[in-house]
Parts: sequence; C-alpha cells; structure tokens
Amino acid sequence: MGAPSGVVPGTVTETAISRLRPGVASAVVVAALVVVNLTQHLLAAPWWLGPFEAAALLAFARLAGLTWAQLGLARERTASGCRWGLGAIGCVTAVYLVGVLLPMTRLAFRDARYQLPVPEALLKALVVITLGTVVLEEIAFRSVLWGMLARHLRPWQVLVTTSVLFGLWHILPALHVGANQAVAAVGGGRTALLVAGTIALTTMGGLVFGALRSRSGSVLASAGAHWATNGLGVLFGVVAWHLAG
Repeated sequence: MGAPSGVVPGTVTETAISRLRPGVASAVVVAALVVVNLTQHLLAAPWWLGPFEAAALLAFARLAGLTWAQLGLARERTASGCRWGLGAIGCVTAVYLVGVLLPMTRLAFRDARYQLPVPEALLKALVVITLGTVVLEEIAFRSVLWGMLARHLRPWQVLVTTSVLFGLWHILPALHVGANQAVAAVGGGRTALLVAGTIALTTMGGLVFGALRSRSGSVLASAGAHWATNGLGVLFGVVAWHLAG
C-alpha cells in the first residue's frame, strides 16, 4: 500500500501517527487527557496552558488523518453550531435567572470561589473559563476524542464513552465542590458522595453537550452550552452573593 496523499514516505507522520490503528490512536488521546488532568490539578498548571494543550490535541488528530468535519470544526457547519450554541446559552440564562431570583434556589449559586468583584468575575467567566476550560475540554472530548472514537465505534457508543470520560475528568475538581453552600449543606464531609454526585452530573452534562455536537455537526454548539453552564454560573454566582448581602 502506498503512502497517504501528501505524506512523504519514511517521515514520522507516516510511520508513527497516520498509520496508527483507530483504537490505538483513541487510547493515545485518552492517555494524554489523563496526563493533562493530573497536571492541571496536582501540579496546579496555569489556566493559559489550556489552548496550547487543545492545539496539540488537534495537531495529533490531523496528523492521524481526521478531517475538520470529523473534528466538528468544518466551516460549513459553523452557522448550525452557532444557532444551537446561542440557543443553549439562552436556555441556560433563563434557568439561571429564575434560579437566582427565587430565594429557595439562590443558595445553589452561592459558591465561595465566585465571591468576587465584578471585574474579576468577568475575567474569569469570559477569559479563564472560555480559554482554560471550554476550549480545552470541548476540543478534547467533543472534537478530538469524538472524532477518534467515531472511526471504530457506533454513534451512541461515541456519545456514551465521551460522556463517561468527561464525568471521570471531574474527579479531582470534585474535591473542591464543597465551596458551594448548597452542596456543602447536603453532602458536607462526605467526600465520596460529593465525588460520585459530581461525576454523575458532569456525565449527564457530557450527554447533553454531545447531543448538541451530534445534532449540529459542530463543536460550537456544545461549546456554547458548556460556556453557559460554567461562565454564566460565575456571573450569576456574583449576583446571588450580592442579593444575599
């Protein structure tokens, strides 16, 4: 069999990446994500590394032969991704607005991590979360890993696998969810319960994000929903603290 089009015989690209079996390439991505996760939470890597890690994952995927369409980044699906993403942002905004205005649910938004001055909250929501969390995690799970798995798994298997791994990705962050007053009131002191609950919730979130990515054909849709869930959570958290005062 000849070398793939555009690949020079004998290069690293041909021998070590483009000829990897789909299952092996998927395993490499999962291993890379484990390293990234441990680096983030055990070594306290700075948030700005996220875009570079996402770029590295994309480079590996492209060298492995995935197209922009397989990665959910095709230009022709941009409009669809934006429509679905903006729709998701609108829905989350409405839910959060009702939640923060009702005294009985406001406690869920009072997270000590988000008791911030407005400028810091805007920086966190619009820059840190966008680049350090949403870009990295969407490229990792709904773009690169999704595209890799789609080469050897059925669509429903891709959705479930990426969602479960997305849930497991949040094991270490789950150790800090006690900063939320509502969570602390319900599960304070029961670390195993908090971790299990976080994994379950983020797995369900992964299913929703994955469904948006699948329906729209674009990672922009899942990225919009992901940012709304996290970024608006910070901003509405600031509102909740001000209302409490």
